[in-house]
Amino acid sequence: MAKILVVDDQRNMRSTLGLMLRARGHEVDEAADGDQGIEMASGASYDLVITDLRMGARDGLEVLRRIKDTHALTEVILMTAFGSIESAVEAMRLGAYDYIQKPFLEDELMVKVQRAVEKRSLTTQVALLTAEFRDRYRFESIIGRSPAIREVLTRIAKFAPTDATVLITGESGTGKELVAKAVHANSRRADKPFVPVNCAAVTETLLESELFGHVRGAFSGAVNNRRGLIEEADGGTFFFDEIGETSPTFQAKLLRTLQEGEVRRVGDNRSFKVDVRVVAATNQDLHRAIAEKRFRQDLYYRLNVARFVLPPLRDRREDIPPLVEHFLSKACRKMGVRARLGDSVMDYLASYDYPGNIRELENMIEQGVALASLSGVIELEDIAPQGLPEVPRDRPNDRTLASSVDAAERVAIENALRECEGNRERAAEQLGLSPTTLWRKMKRLDIRWGL
Repeated sequence: MAKILVVDDQRNMRSTLGLMLRARGHEVDEAADGDQGIEMASGASYDLVITDLRMGARDGLEVLRRIKDTHALTEVILMTAFGSIESAVEAMRLGAYDYIQKPFLEDELMVKVQRAVEKRSLTTQVALLTAEFRDRYRFESIIGRSPAIREVLTRIAKFAPTDATVLITGESGTGKELVAKAVHANSRRADKPFVPVNCAAVTETLLESELFGHVRGAFSGAVNNRRGLIEEADGGTFFFDEIGETSPTFQAKLLRTLQEGEVRRVGDNRSFKVDVRVVAATNQDLHRAIAEKRFRQDLYYRLNVARFVLPPLRDRREDIPPLVEHFLSKACRKMGVRARLGDSVMDYLASYDYPGNIRELENMIEQGVALASLSGVIELEDIAPQGLPEVPRDRPNDRTLASSVDAAERVAIENALRECEGNRERAAEQLGLSPTTLWRKMKRLDIRWGL
């Protein structure tokens, strides 16, 4: 049984829906217009709200907005006799579960109601689980509520206690080092060193010396023996950031270290045993790098034991508001000021595509706090004083519903294929599809992964 609110300014429709839902065992309240619906929803917790789209001063979209502002987990179904693709896209963008056009069949609506109630129950369980995860696994630095972030948290909890080698992929600025640190913090090595190195920031010659160490006289300037960073990480975790930037020659030496569990200092003929867990990250497509002979396939297989794929921020826009809140609070504490977002700033931030991902968003907020007026209000020009970055015209809320669905399917299929290393049968199983259905979707979406 679910608690459901029906909002409709037509009494007959309202009453009919109430009777239908009560007959299915649900607890139902009725509101005669948008204002009453918003008032009732603000004072109670409903599993589902079914609202008409076209009403008086407060239409269904306004009811949807207000409910999602105060009760984010409540699902909403909109119904209208004036259906249009534009209103459907807007409703889905604002967080509606579904959309149905009058007149509709009772069974059609009840199927949607049942699925919405099931989703509400599942979402509530996941939200509680995520909260427990954050308390138990110290995930306070990983901000987000999207399915992608929940999947990352679940995989961290699963793989961190093991000694499995971890490979993290994703665009620059998506938080790869935060995931690496979370893996270390929840492992048996948490009280030992976490040693990171950015492979792209060090030349190949210096990188080998930095990681493996050197002996006196190994090269000009080597006046003393020196332990390498991998030795310094003994017992802990070593994080190779931007591993895709290394040369095949260096990769061969690193592969030996991973296989044998030992390092050999530059200029030495002896090896030292080390006990380190390796976490590697890259923003490159390693499959392409292997095909182009820029990355060793055997090293890839050695690293790709536990795989994490971090999506770009533009593909998980529901994480933008909590990230903004987190970075705003952080910047205010750092600068000892109080600041808030001005009108339309959040709308802009939610629409921008962030080529620099989370790192770019954090910089924009910190810059806004630093440049905020004496009133403490951050305006649009404070976020980007050199001119606001352009919001692309083809952002999701400007697409048709069909193209939005296609885009979401494409991302899900490509991520599954990437995680399953191109194995279509495993990817189909992960997606809950038959191999034939996956093949047809790949053909329709022109995904040429093994086709």
